Amino acid sequence: MAKSAIASLQPEASNDRINTGLKADYRRSMSKDLSEILAATYRLTIKSHIYHWNVVGPIFKPIHELTEEHYNELFGATDIIAERIRALGHLAPVSLGMASDFAPTKSDVDQASAHDMVADLIKDHEQAVRDMRKAATTAGDNNDSVTEDMLTARLTFHEKALWMFRAVIAD
Repeated sequence: MAKSAIASLQPEASNDRINTGLKADYRRSMSKDLSEILAATYRLTIKSHIYHWNVVGPIFKPIHELTEEHYNELFGATDIIAERIRALGHLAPVSLGMASDFAPTKSDVDQASAHDMVADLIKDHEQAVRDMRKAATTAGDNNDSVTEDMLTARLTFHEKALWMFRAVIAD
């Protein structure tokens, strides 16, 4: 009996029996896109947190406060994105082993000015916007308003973050 209880807790990799009006091929493809967006969100969360701890200079306080606000928002977004992948019938990514590949190194942080850190975050937020915009368009084309709305909300956050970061480092 214990084995069957444990087996019932194992998540299904996919469930092609889902009948919500979204085709299985679309759900599989969108789950893959959302998994990549989820990984990028983790990258931004980690970078924002590391830069939050290590930023120095005359604009320390606004960057310190902004990155704290952002990493908290980004961390919350990871749950929303992962849950959408599950709702589409697929497993959310289970490995974060790649984290060491995208976190800034000690020497990167030691040599980065506050401006460099913000410029790096801007680059990553811009990529996130491009990827999310593409996925949102695909979701809309497939009548997946839930995913499209979720991505629209995420885009709103990232575009506001870009505006704020640009304003902080403006001459």
